[in-house]
Amino acid sequence: MVQAGGRVPSASLSHFLSMSTVALVVDDSMLMRYTICRFLEERGFTVESATNGAEALELLARVQPGLIVTDMQMPKMSGSELITELKRRPETAKVPVIIVAGRASGFEESEKRADFAIYKDIDIEGQLAKALDAVLGNATQAHNAGE
Repeated sequence: MVQAGGRVPSASLSHFLSMSTVALVVDDSMLMRYTICRFLEERGFTVESATNGAEALELLARVQPGLIVTDMQMPKMSGSELITELKRRPETAKVPVIIVAGRASGFEESEKRADFAIYKDIDIEGQLAKALDAVLGNATQAHNAGE
């Protein structure tokens, strides 16, 4: 799992956003979905949202996100089950994933497939900013290496 990284130059972020501006936010909490969606929209993303992993997979039939932010504990399909399915599919296997979870959930020890993890219960916007810098910086570097 990626830890907090340094700031990404705005040119890198702009380049990444011009490549893919759709973010998928998956959380059963309406307040968390609203907070995360608003944060991402303010940074230029077009945001789609779902209340659980099963709903997110349905959305993937019509959208190709460049970023996925998911809760871990949700009804119908958990974040862990969603990540398993995302990594199995060639079209979503390399999409950066940010986990959002409660501090007491203990997900960190078992979930290593996400690119970044943030906690719901402390400064969500500050953590999202760090996560975007780290994850989009990695995605931009991977894209540039492939050119």
